[in-house]
Amino acid sequence: MISVFKIALKGLLCLIMFSVLGTANSGSYDDFFKAVKQDNAKKVKDLLINGFDANTPDAKGMTGLHLAVLEPSPKAALMLIDWAKTDVNKLNKKGESALMLAALKGNQEIAEKLIKKGGDVNKTGWTPLHYAATGGSVPLINLLLENSAYIDAGSPNSTTPLMMAAMYGTSAAVDFLLQEGADPSIKNQQVLTALDFAQRGSRPDAVKAIVAALKSKHPAGQW
Repeated sequence: MISVFKIALKGLLCLIMFSVLGTANSGSYDDFFKAVKQDNAKKVKDLLINGFDANTPDAKGMTGLHLAVLEPSPKAALMLIDWAKTDVNKLNKKGESALMLAALKGNQEIAEKLIKKGGDVNKTGWTPLHYAATGGSVPLINLLLENSAYIDAGSPNSTTPLMMAAMYGTSAAVDFLLQEGADPSIKNQQVLTALDFAQRGSRPDAVKAIVAALKSKHPAGQW
């Protein structure tokens, strides 16, 4: 009887331990993402030191680093980038890296830190340069190009950064990409060029710049 009682007691203690650990982990999960949103870098670091995985995704598939870049929570973002176990190239459910989000937001400092930490400038599919072109930040576009970003990178449907800039970005972004050698004659899988994107986006400024570039590239007018 005594041995049976001991076994039962041991099993009960194990159940209590697992329950406590589960509650603690749940608390850490909630506390972590709350601290990121509040840009509480100290709290985020304390949770990581106590064993929380920096690469844990939230319900939407966003890691703490993704969230910190988007909020923005700059102190938390920089701390997470510096954390040795953070995977800076981890993708969210949309296939976006933290560098892509920083590029879209025009966050130069975060983008520079991510690149130094090994952020993939030329990831397959949509790239950070597509996102920088969409956001329209010339300094960020320049940063990526200086770090060997492919200027005519094709998305999954062969859309280029210039096309994104022509429809969503700034005039300065379009001008800069053309100046740096972006090819305005490329067509995506829908047989659309950067000029088509500019026209569809009602961007007369981009249309003018792209037409000028096409005329310069193809003086005979066959474009």
